[in-house]
Amino acid sequence: MQDWIVPAAAGALALVALVLAVALLRARSRTERVLAEAQAETAVLRDQVAALERRLDRPTANPEASFVITDLGLEATSEPDEVEQPPATIGSALFADLVLRETVVKAASLAHGVRRALDPETRNRIRFEMKREVKRARKQRRADTREARREWEARQRAGLRNDEDSAA
Repeated sequence: MQDWIVPAAAGALALVALVLAVALLRARSRTERVLAEAQAETAVLRDQVAALERRLDRPTANPEASFVITDLGLEATSEPDEVEQPPATIGSALFADLVLRETVVKAASLAHGVRRALDPETRNRIRFEMKREVKRARKQRRADTREARREWEARQRAGLRNDEDSAA
């Protein structure tokens, strides 16, 4: 009665293998198609870059031509009838407006900094840090004084011993 299980499992496995093989073939063909499209697009882009390089690498007729940085990608012309334009000037009203705005911004930032520095929370934090620093400095001074006193007393004792040894 259970003789049909083995052939059914083998058939199911064969069907799964067939489905996987078909999926693999489809994926491979799709990958090859995408790769061919990418290669074609790369070739087109390579041609465009080569054309741009040829256009930009053309030697100019006059090596002493003046070049303007703002004309990127355009060839500089050195025709004698071309007149240089004077730099743009700003009017006095615009200049005053710019100076006034800059002054207002600086004043506002200074006022903000002063207001923040005079904030009670900031002052309390500064006071706490100062107290802590004063305590640390006192401790350090006391330790330095003790160490200096010990060294001085040790030198005094060493001096007395040397005097006793020389007297004896």
